[in-house]
Amino acid sequence: MGEYVRIATYEGDADFPAYMARPAGSAQGAVIVIQEIFGVNPGIRQKADHFASLGYLAVAPDVFWRQQVGIELDPDVPEQFQQSLVFMQGHDFEAGIRDVEATIRWIRREAGVPRVGLVGYCMGGKIAYQAATRTDVDASVGYYGVGIAGMLGESHAIARPLMLHVPMADGFVPADQQQAMHDGLDPNPHVTIHDYPGLDHGFAAQMGKRRNEDGARLADGRTEAFFAEHLR
Repeated sequence: MGEYVRIATYEGDADFPAYMARPAGSAQGAVIVIQEIFGVNPGIRQKADHFASLGYLAVAPDVFWRQQVGIELDPDVPEQFQQSLVFMQGHDFEAGIRDVEATIRWIRREAGVPRVGLVGYCMGGKIAYQAATRTDVDASVGYYGVGIAGMLGESHAIARPLMLHVPMADGFVPADQQQAMHDGLDPNPHVTIHDYPGLDHGFAAQMGKRRNEDGARLADGRTEAFFAEHLR
C-alpha cells in the first residue's frame, strides 16, 4: 500500500499531494506516474504500486490539484468521462510542467533517489513529451499522448531517452498527426516510437473497457525494459 505525501511547488508558494509507493528494498530509481484525465484513480495507483514492485520509488502527483484536490473519475461512466474533459480543458499545462520539475527535484533531494523516469498516459503522454523537452528527467515514456504533433518545434531539446506508444486507431490522434510525429521525431536518436495497429486510445489502462490485454502487456513490457536500461 502506498501513502500520500506533499510536494512543494517549484516556486515554493504552495504544495500539492502525490501518491507514493515504496519498493520493498532500496530504490533502484524512481518513476513519476502521470495520470490520465481521470485523476489519481485506482488504476493510476495500481500502476504506481506495480513500479514499486519492480524496485522503483513511484510517485503519482495530483495533476488537477489547482482545480480540485483528489479527483478520481471512472472513464467507463459517461457522466464522469464528460466531467474529466472539463478538468482537462481547465488544466494549466505550463504550471503543470513546473509541478513535474518540482516532483523531480523532490525525489532527488528529499527522497534521495538520483535517477528519475516519468511515464504518462493520455494527457500524461503529452506531459511525458513536455518533460523530455523541458526538464532534466532521465528517461520518459508517453502512452497515447494527445497534442504532441503540435509541439514538434520543441523536439530539438530532447537530449535523453523518450519512448512513445502510439495506437494507430486512436480517435484522438488521427493518422496525419501520427505521421507528423514520425517525421519530426524519428531522426532523433533519443526517441523511440512504437506503433500499435488496430489499437485505440487507452489500450493500456490498468482496468476498464478500454484495456486491450495483449497490447497492454506488450507496451508495458517495453516500458519496463526501457526503464531498466536507463534508470539503473
